[in-house]
Amino acid sequence: MGISVQVRTFTGAVEATCVHPSIADLYRRAAGQNLPMLGYVDPCDDTVFNRSQLRVLIPELRAVANGSAAEEVEAVHEILALTAQVERKAHRYLVFNGD
Repeated sequence: MGISVQVRTFTGAVEATCVHPSIADLYRRAAGQNLPMLGYVDPCDDTVFNRSQLRVLIPELRAVANGSAAEEVEAVHEILALTAQVERKAHRYLVFNGD
């Protein structure tokens, strides 16, 4: 199974998930661009972002989408929808769930 992105509560309950096949391509490209948040997603473990960290992560997602293939842009839009859920409610986290 590939990497997924989830909205989790502080208790670990999963509220939403994105399993788009292009997610791994996004964070690999971000690593090549030395992006400080998305570029350090761990493909083998969970990488957790809180609401405050989304202020940096969201612009990085948009930057990676610029010039990307349509599939990757679609993945970014799905992840951005999850970030909106995290921003709306307290005690929610965006988790990149590695293999």
